[in-house]
Amino acid sequence: MTITNAPKRRSGSLAKVEARQALGFASPALVGLALFTIVPVVLSIVMSFFDWPTFGERTFNGGTNYLRLFEDPNFLPALRNTLVFTVLYVPLSVVLSLALAISLGPRIRGRGALRVLFFIPVVTPMVANVLVWKMLLQPQGLFNGLAQTWFGVELPNFLADKNWAMIMVVIMSVWQGIGYNMLIFSAALEQLPESVMEAARIDGARGFRMTWSIMVPMISPAIFFATIMTMITSLQVFVQPQMLTGGGPGNATQPLVMWIYNQGFKFQDLGLAAAGAWILFALIITVTAIQFKAQKRWVHYEH
Repeated sequence: MTITNAPKRRSGSLAKVEARQALGFASPALVGLALFTIVPVVLSIVMSFFDWPTFGERTFNGGTNYLRLFEDPNFLPALRNTLVFTVLYVPLSVVLSLALAISLGPRIRGRGALRVLFFIPVVTPMVANVLVWKMLLQPQGLFNGLAQTWFGVELPNFLADKNWAMIMVVIMSVWQGIGYNMLIFSAALEQLPESVMEAARIDGARGFRMTWSIMVPMISPAIFFATIMTMITSLQVFVQPQMLTGGGPGNATQPLVMWIYNQGFKFQDLGLAAAGAWILFALIITVTAIQFKAQKRWVHYEH
């Protein structure tokens, strides 16, 4: 009986030692997760139900902060700007990235170098990209100079015109992020089975028909992934309008994240900022859930 139980005890002791070692290796990550994710999330929920100035007494006010959001004259315009940016940015970014990935097919010479060229803005610091575009778009910038020299036309002050400012923010953002989705689509296109492509060619599929009816359905999981990630990042847009226009002119380009930033760190109203952040979280979760629900109709998985 003693001989039979000895291997089990050794096995149990070894499992306990391995569990302690695993916990020891995972502890730094768990501590970081608790300190920088779980605690801030819980604290922001608590904040949203308090009058919580940066300095001073904090008082519980129930859900008043959520009602105050809709009384703030800048909240709904910021929410509208976020939705406008998303509606313009996501389709443009996904469609242009897909077109670029398809155009850089296997028959294109130097496509590796071209991919690197298009990917450079993604890895370049956002601040540097924005500053370059700001210099280009200013009245004394390159675009206006070329327009006056070549065509004798003076371009509008894009960043100071409320009709153009958001469009410029979208264009700059598409340019900055197009390389990321392009690489995702390029990787998906290279995984297409050659037998299926050859069969489609034999059946007469060419050009747009080949792209729309064969390639796009087969890489639809990659398109779905890119759309989800692009949508989430666009709803959280901040740096581009902050650096390019400062949210102006007026509040024409102020997105929701900039409004939250201003409430929390400029106006010192952390409770109202936390309530706005949870509205944004609810918006992202809702849009993502709708996308996952709708993907069953157009995303094709191999089973």
